[in-house]
Amino acid sequence: MQLNIKYFGLIAELTQCNEETLEFSNTTISELLETLYNKYPELKTKDLQVAQNQEIVFNDTNISGEELALLPPFSGG
Repeated sequence: MQLNIKYFGLIAELTQCNEETLEFSNTTISELLETLYNKYPELKTKDLQVAQNQEIVFNDTNISGEELALLPPFSGG
């Protein structure tokens, strides 16, 4: 399946791109993150969240959408 992955903030700086399309055959967010950690080793040391179809998801979530986003930590107030 083809995934459209968007990167924001510090994550975009580390990957040196705002968006990419990735061919991916595994099923969970944690498997996707492992693939991205192999491609971008610096990401492993960063705190980040993953959104699928504009909702924050957990690492054990199955990938069910084609749009994913890696988000840096953010604070509200």
